[in-house]
Amino acid sequence: MRREPFTVGSYIHVIKRGSRGLPIIKDERDRFRFLLMLKHFNDEYQPDNWFRDLVESGFDKTFDRPDIWPEQEKIVGVIGYCLLDNHFHLLLKEIIPDGISKFMQRLGIGMAKYYNEKYKEKGSLFQSSYRSRTIDDDIYLQYVSAYIQVKNCFETYDGGYEVACRNFNDAFDWAKNNPYSSLGEFLGSRSPAIVDFDEVESIFETKNYKNFCKDFIEGRASEEDPTFE
Repeated sequence: MRREPFTVGSYIHVIKRGSRGLPIIKDERDRFRFLLMLKHFNDEYQPDNWFRDLVESGFDKTFDRPDIWPEQEKIVGVIGYCLLDNHFHLLLKEIIPDGISKFMQRLGIGMAKYYNEKYKEKGSLFQSSYRSRTIDDDIYLQYVSAYIQVKNCFETYDGGYEVACRNFNDAFDWAKNNPYSSLGEFLGSRSPAIVDFDEVESIFETKNYKNFCKDFIEGRASEEDPTFE
């Protein structure tokens, strides 16, 4: 997989993996910190110490925005996400020139700095720069959204991916309530904190999305995978 040049309006599937396959998060605080970064790094404004501002405002456990910050000006559209122990997937839209590159640089630096300080580690948290693929048609965009939010989330289901596939309805409902997958936000069953829900509504038929995902999961067992690892 390679990084490709992005133009404004492009939809991009991004993956960033831990160095040598090692974890990039270890506990629930790490996981929530990742979500806070997704929320607050998506902004033209970058304070000197963003997390200190959240703590001083009492917002370090919520997605609220400190009053001392100006109104958010997004640099990317976040369509979907899924965090796993040793990597994460994002579905992003380029909404300003170089917005995705800037966002991913902030995210990579922020996660590495936090992890190394917390766990007294040195060196690179990630194995390389992020990898990406441009999504060039609507059908592929649908498939990638299911791959990120459902297939990858199913990997963390109790018993693993195969068990989740055999119990699709239960696993899908579980995935909707998983805070580290965007599925609940995407479907509107959880208040949108990170996902650009207006963007989702404009390009996806969410009413039949569950059936689409079921077909996608079943199709992965018998057809060539339309996404990538």
